[in-house]
Amino acid sequence: ATLALYASWIASDVQNMLTGLVIDSGDGVTHVVPVAEGYLIGSSIKHIPISGRDITYFVQTLLREREPTIPPEQSLETAKAIKERYCYVCPDIAKEFSKYDEDPRKNYLKYTGINSVTKQPFSVDVGHERFMGPEIFFQPEFSNPEYNTSLSKLVDDIIQDCPIDVRRKLYGNIVLSGGSTMFKGFEKRLKRDVQRLVDARLKESEEISKHKPDPIDVKVVAHAMQRYAVWFGGSLAASQLLRIRFASVLFFHAVYVYEQTLLRNPKYDLIQTDAHS
Repeated sequence: ATLALYASWIASDVQNMLTGLVIDSGDGVTHVVPVAEGYLIGSSIKHIPISGRDITYFVQTLLREREPTIPPEQSLETAKAIKERYCYVCPDIAKEFSKYDEDPRKNYLKYTGINSVTKQPFSVDVGHERFMGPEIFFQPEFSNPEYNTSLSKLVDDIIQDCPIDVRRKLYGNIVLSGGSTMFKGFEKRLKRDVQRLVDARLKESEEISKHKPDPIDVKVVAHAMQRYAVWFGGSLAASQLLRIRFASVLFFHAVYVYEQTLLRNPKYDLIQTDAHS
């Protein structure tokens, strides 16, 4: 998680921050990890049973219900390709359904594949799956009836569980890491949902205390190396360490050369002789 924070430094508005909340989501698992001054807050680390693989399975299920042309042995591969090429996060699922139903021709896309057995092409109309797949991050009950805590709610709960003196910084530096955070619209949806939770809590506090608290700005950081954030952060840390070690070697070498120059200087010998005479 700390390495993902390092990687976020390449974002233009992030200045070497070592406090933040890292959301690391890959193919197998999604972790949410709070970090304060470079140290993990271990008691508040959580994970959710939603990841890239679950989105693929969900898209596969949706396609099976209405696309019989997909070869059964290629249904998972097809679902994964559609997820990676066409899926996105929408701001409002009800409005998105209406948009697709009103003008299917404009919003539906076509995926074309080759049957691995017959070598014949097949095509798939991709519609609601485009936004329904990633939606399980925010409404996980769609694919897993036993789990119904959205990613946004989990983020808010984790930050509230952290020491009070770091909460504001955590809200202000939510860092995305991993391929499953790369969906278009993911960053904006997460920011909006968490901000709504924060604002509702502040409003409730104001009504109880009759004192208006300082606003809290939620910030979600996405960047060019987000998919490979941990690897990239590790390379940054290693290169920084290498520069420090190289500078140390140069410094001690310079000191050694300086000392040797003095020792071999006749004037230095004369001064030493005079000093002990």
